[in-house]
Amino acid sequence: MTIYWQSAARVAREVPVSEAERAARVQLAAAYRVFDHLGWTEMIFNHITVRVPVPGREGERYFLINPFGLHYREITASSLVLIDTDGNPVRETPWPVNRAGFVIHSAIHGALADAHCVMHTHTTTGMAVACLKEGLSPTNFYAAQLHGQVAYHEFEGVTVDPGEKARLLADVGGKRAVILRNHGLLAWGQTLPEAFMLLWTLQRACDVQVAASSAGTLNSIRPEALELAVRESGPGEKRVCDDVFAALQRTIDAKDPSYRS
Repeated sequence: MTIYWQSAARVAREVPVSEAERAARVQLAAAYRVFDHLGWTEMIFNHITVRVPVPGREGERYFLINPFGLHYREITASSLVLIDTDGNPVRETPWPVNRAGFVIHSAIHGALADAHCVMHTHTTTGMAVACLKEGLSPTNFYAAQLHGQVAYHEFEGVTVDPGEKARLLADVGGKRAVILRNHGLLAWGQTLPEAFMLLWTLQRACDVQVAASSAGTLNSIRPEALELAVRESGPGEKRVCDDVFAALQRTIDAKDPSYRS
């Protein structure tokens, strides 16, 4: 597996952790533990990233990413690595960064103003649907909520080529739910809870599609019902997104609050 590493010697200067960054670190670390709780893990691979402001560098974009080498259940707020869109760490860190994660996530964070959070998974049913020529079928409750809202990007191998960024962005456009063909799922949003609710809905749509298609012929949904489902979707309501993630974070706090350290 190719990784991207910048040594501590290349870090220009120490940057203090602002209150905004500290809050983002805690919420992001909670998200990693939530993914582990839900079984959305792939050993030490995959990523959830959050863009954070760095005082004195307002014209540049930075984001937090998981240290390559830790399982999601090991990640804490302090272990997350802050990097720029070129992959350079802002502070000294003993951990490398996975180049594949850097390429995909930095492309979206760097180009899309509303992309505060980006999430990517390799769940079994998510990858199964990503391998289907027709992709996501609008034939279940969750898929209906995403009807017309899902982008597709063709598989180009392990994502380590910076040249793929432009093609990825062209395919994503403004759609916040993405199926990376033959690869996995991706979602992004203005907030971490929004990105999570989108990804959860996409994941559930894949779960149901794989289960239903193995049992028999899928039943189509009327166009007018699809339009209503999109209008009334959970990912489209900020309060729903916030409440869902808050409930899961409380679950993690009760299970193991060590992520806050």
